[in-house]
Amino acid sequence: MTTSAVAVSKVSKVFNPGTPGQVDALVDVDLTIAPGEFVSLIGPSGCGKSTLLRLIADLLEPSEGAITINGKNARQARLDQDYGMAFQQAGLFEWRSVEKNIELPLELKGWDKNQRRERAHEMLELVKLPEFARHMPWQLSGGMQQRIAIARALAASPSLLLMDEPFGALDEMTREHMQAELLRICAETQTTVVFVTHSIPEAVFLSDRVVVMSPRPGRITQTIDVALGDDRDEDTREASGFYDKITEVREALRGIEQPVMGGVDDR
Repeated sequence: MTTSAVAVSKVSKVFNPGTPGQVDALVDVDLTIAPGEFVSLIGPSGCGKSTLLRLIADLLEPSEGAITINGKNARQARLDQDYGMAFQQAGLFEWRSVEKNIELPLELKGWDKNQRRERAHEMLELVKLPEFARHMPWQLSGGMQQRIAIARALAASPSLLLMDEPFGALDEMTREHMQAELLRICAETQTTVVFVTHSIPEAVFLSDRVVVMSPRPGRITQTIDVALGDDRDEDTREASGFYDKITEVREALRGIEQPVMGGVDDR
């Protein structure tokens, strides 16, 4: 039996428990993600999407329940650097060149200088920015910086990539380009992705499944199979199936019941 890339079992998260400021962020969340799968989390602001991502990353601890990454507990997976992360802001170090930013996780793993440089150049080829190795981050556009952030997140070949609205600050044309680039990169690397977004079209275009979450306390209300095929491009955005799935996710967010299809979970 293949081990799940991510398994979230009966997870709840309470902030400031037992105080007047108690916040029940997540309640009884179950989610299983297969290796190589691209899953988006979507829901209203404050529903706990980013909290769930941070629990998977072991940046927060669950109040109840358990999380495993490739069969390991979340803490061990973090210590073993089994995942990479990318956020809305690229988070590049301004005093390090593009090449040195990508090398950072490899330095932490103890790779030697020549290995780090070779891998950084491989990643720059992957994100189609090989000529910018010696540039500084401030010399790059926002979209280019995000591509470098993705290259850094993937440099150590993690099996899992966690992304929290990485394209939210980009203009629409750059955002669509970055979505296509991300799908290309994930197809080449066979990386599992958990992706937080507020954009319904983005979630549908990128995902194998879209996980719809309720207002706080966050619960998973539906899981929608997208099934638009592996080769998605600009024509996909004009296809009737694409618009049908956007409507299905939008109605799920509004609480309208959908016919049960493969992968839909009405808990």
